[in-house]
Parts: sequence; structure tokens; C-alpha cells
Amino acid sequence: MTKSNLSIQDICSVALCTAVIAIMAQISIPMPLGVPMTMQTFAITLSAIVLGSKRGSAAAFIYILLGAAGLPVLAGFTGGIQYFAGPTGGFLLSFPVMAYIIGLGAERFKPVKSGFILCLAAGTLTNYVIGVLMFCLLMGSTVMAAVSACVLPFIPTAVLKAVLASVIGFKIRTRLGAFVCV
Repeated sequence: MTKSNLSIQDICSVALCTAVIAIMAQISIPMPLGVPMTMQTFAITLSAIVLGSKRGSAAAFIYILLGAAGLPVLAGFTGGIQYFAGPTGGFLLSFPVMAYIIGLGAERFKPVKSGFILCLAAGTLTNYVIGVLMFCLLMGSTVMAAVSACVLPFIPTAVLKAVLASVIGFKIRTRLGAFVCV
């Protein structure tokens, strides 16, 4: 029998962050063009910073699996595979990649270093690019119209959520030290 590299602590940390993502998804403001403003990206960023790249992306991936399985963890207490084939599906599907990129930045750089800020921006940009591409494909929209509907209205809150998640995430990461992070 081979020994697993996952500890009970790892499993609990990932499960806790998955739950935080599911809870934060319920803080949702409907927007006119169908893409709601949620706190999911805040929770994804926070999880990535606290857990790092691999475990942060695992928490995001498990969240997606739970939502696809029909559990009411997506925005508005919804769930089901149909939400991943809808206008917001690309944003949801990009969460593990977003978490991995941001988590990588948190592991390798300090919060005020340009390397972390670059990874934070790259993770967020990945979320927007994948989301916009899928929105265009499903809605028959132009890129400009999709960016106007799915990106521009969210930039101010995205910056605010990224800054808050970074400040809180690095404080948690520092407090917990080797207990949760690595």
C-alpha cells in the first residue's frame, strides 16, 4: 500500500475553502445582461492565497464538481451542469486555473512584490478571457459587446475584491504559517 501525499489537514483545508467559495457565491447582485456580480472571485482569490496553487485550485475544482453535480452551491443557490453551458459557464470553468495562477504568485512572491501582483492580474485576466470567449460563443455576441457586458461593469469591484482578498489572505497565510500553507 502506498502512502498518500495528502494529509487530513490538507483535505480539511481544501474542504473549508470549498465551503467558503460556496457561501460567498450566494452574495450575488443580478446585472442587466445576465452575468451576476458575485463574491466567488473574492473567495477564489482568498483560497488561492491561503492554500497555494495546488490546493487552492483543488478547492475551486471541487466547488465546480459540486455545482455540476446539482448541489445548490452556485450563485442564487443553484446547481446543475446547465449552468456550465450557459452565459456564465466560462467564468465558472476558469476558477481552478485562476486559483492556480494566483496561488503560484502567493507561493513565490510577497504580497507587495510585482511578481504577485502580476500573477493576481493574470489569474483575474484568465477568468475574464475564458468567460468572455464562452459568452461570445453561446450568446452569438461580439467580443466588444461581451467585454461591455461581462468585464467593464465589474472592473472596479474586481480590483476591490482582489485587494481585500490579498490583504486578508496574506494575513491568514502569515498567521497559519506552515499549518495550512505550503
